[in-house]
Amino acid sequence: MNHRSILLAAVACAMALPPATAFAKPPPWAPAHGYRAKTGSIVYRTTDNGVRYWKGNDGRYYCRRSDGTVGLLAGAALGALIGRAIDTKGERATGTILGAAAGALVGNELAKGPTRCDRRG
Repeated sequence: MNHRSILLAAVACAMALPPATAFAKPPPWAPAHGYRAKTGSIVYRTTDNGVRYWKGNDGRYYCRRSDGTVGLLAGAALGALIGRAIDTKGERATGTILGAAAGALVGNELAKGPTRCDRRG
Protein backbone atom coordinates (compact mmCIF):
# COMPACT_ATOMS: atom_id res chain seq x y z
CA MET A 1 0.00 0.00 0.00
CA ASN A 2 1.20 3.44 -0.73
CA HIS A 3 1.10 6.36 1.65
CA ARG A 4 -1.87 7.98 -0.04
CA SER A 5 -4.22 5.02 0.46
CA ILE A 6 -3.14 4.69 4.10
CA LEU A 7 -3.83 8.38 4.63
CA LEU A 8 -7.25 8.11 2.96
CA ALA A 9 -8.16 5.11 5.13
CA ALA A 10 -7.12 6.97 8.28
CA VAL A 11 -9.17 10.04 7.30
CA ALA A 12 -12.22 7.85 6.54
CA CYS A 13 -11.96 6.18 9.97
CA ALA A 14 -11.51 9.53 11.69
CA MET A 15 -14.63 10.88 10.00
CA ALA A 16 -16.78 7.79 10.67
CA LEU A 17 -16.05 7.21 14.37
CA PRO A 18 -17.34 10.47 15.97
CA PRO A 19 -20.86 10.23 14.41
CA ALA A 20 -21.06 6.55 15.36
CA THR A 21 -20.46 7.37 19.02
CA ALA A 22 -23.01 10.20 18.94
CA PHE A 23 -25.83 7.79 18.04
CA ALA A 24 -25.06 5.43 20.93
CA LYS A 25 -27.68 5.18 23.66
CA PRO A 26 -26.64 5.74 27.26
CA PRO A 27 -26.28 2.60 29.37
CA PRO A 28 -29.37 1.55 31.37
CA TRP A 29 -27.70 2.38 34.68
CA ALA A 30 -26.96 5.98 33.65
CA PRO A 31 -29.20 8.59 35.29
CA ALA A 32 -31.58 10.61 33.14
CA HIS A 33 -31.11 14.37 33.32
CA GLY A 34 -33.82 15.77 31.04
CA TYR A 35 -37.60 15.67 30.72
CA ARG A 36 -37.71 11.92 31.35
CA ALA A 37 -35.98 12.34 34.73
CA LYS A 38 -38.55 14.86 35.90
CA THR A 39 -41.75 13.30 34.58
CA GLY A 40 -41.04 9.64 33.86
CA SER A 41 -41.46 8.02 30.49
CA ILE A 42 -44.59 8.45 28.40
CA VAL A 43 -46.89 5.43 28.19
CA TYR A 44 -48.38 5.16 24.71
CA ARG A 45 -51.70 3.46 24.05
CA THR A 46 -53.15 2.51 20.67
CA THR A 47 -56.74 2.82 19.48
CA ASP A 48 -58.53 0.22 17.37
CA ASN A 49 -57.68 2.13 14.18
CA GLY A 50 -53.96 2.31 15.02
CA VAL A 51 -53.65 5.87 16.34
CA ARG A 52 -51.18 6.21 19.21
CA TYR A 53 -52.18 8.47 22.09
CA TRP A 54 -50.93 9.31 25.56
CA LYS A 55 -52.19 10.96 28.71
CA GLY A 56 -50.56 14.29 29.45
CA ASN A 57 -49.57 15.67 32.84
CA ASP A 58 -52.77 17.75 32.83
CA GLY A 59 -54.97 14.64 32.53
CA ARG A 60 -55.93 15.30 28.89
CA TYR A 61 -55.28 12.81 26.10
CA TYR A 62 -53.04 13.70 23.17
CA CYS A 63 -52.30 11.97 19.87
CA ARG A 64 -50.08 12.49 16.89
CA ARG A 65 -51.88 12.27 13.61
CA SER A 66 -51.30 13.27 10.03
CA ASP A 67 -51.32 17.00 9.41
CA GLY A 68 -52.89 16.59 5.96
CA THR A 69 -50.07 18.16 3.94
CA VAL A 70 -50.18 15.58 1.14
CA GLY A 71 -53.95 15.97 0.85
CA LEU A 72 -53.59 19.74 0.83
CA LEU A 73 -51.11 19.68 -2.05
CA ALA A 74 -52.99 17.08 -4.08
CA GLY A 75 -56.30 18.83 -3.48
CA ALA A 76 -54.85 22.19 -4.51
CA ALA A 77 -53.46 20.76 -7.75
CA LEU A 78 -56.68 18.97 -8.63
CA GLY A 79 -58.79 21.97 -7.61
CA ALA A 80 -56.68 24.27 -9.79
CA LEU A 81 -57.21 22.01 -12.79
CA ILE A 82 -60.95 21.79 -12.19
CA GLY A 83 -61.23 25.54 -11.57
CA ARG A 84 -59.34 26.28 -14.77
CA ALA A 85 -61.60 23.93 -16.73
CA ILE A 86 -64.76 25.54 -15.33
CA ASP A 87 -63.63 29.16 -15.85
CA THR A 88 -63.52 29.27 -19.65
CA LYS A 89 -64.21 32.96 -20.29
CA GLY A 90 -61.46 35.57 -20.44
CA GLU A 91 -58.59 35.34 -18.01
CA ARG A 92 -58.75 31.98 -16.26
CA ALA A 93 -56.52 32.86 -13.31
CA THR A 94 -59.49 33.58 -11.04
CA GLY A 95 -60.98 30.12 -11.54
CA THR A 96 -57.58 28.50 -11.10
CA ILE A 97 -56.88 30.32 -7.84
CA LEU A 98 -60.36 29.74 -6.38
CA GLY A 99 -60.26 26.09 -7.43
CA ALA A 100 -56.83 25.62 -5.87
CA ALA A 101 -57.98 27.19 -2.59
CA ALA A 102 -61.15 25.09 -2.42
CA GLY A 103 -59.28 21.93 -3.40
CA ALA A 104 -56.64 22.58 -0.76
CA LEU A 105 -59.26 22.90 1.97
CA VAL A 106 -61.12 19.76 0.90
CA GLY A 107 -57.92 17.74 0.38
CA ASN A 108 -56.56 18.75 3.77
CA GLU A 109 -59.71 17.65 5.59
CA LEU A 110 -59.90 14.38 3.66
CA ALA A 111 -56.26 13.56 4.42
CA LYS A 112 -56.68 14.21 8.14
CA GLY A 113 -59.60 11.81 8.30
CA PRO A 114 -62.09 11.32 11.11
CA THR A 115 -59.47 10.49 13.74
CA ARG A 116 -60.27 11.85 17.17
CA CYS A 117 -57.68 12.35 19.87
CA ASP A 118 -59.57 10.91 22.78
CA ARG A 119 -60.00 7.52 24.38
CA ARG A 120 -62.97 6.61 22.23
CA GLY A 121 -60.77 6.70 19.09
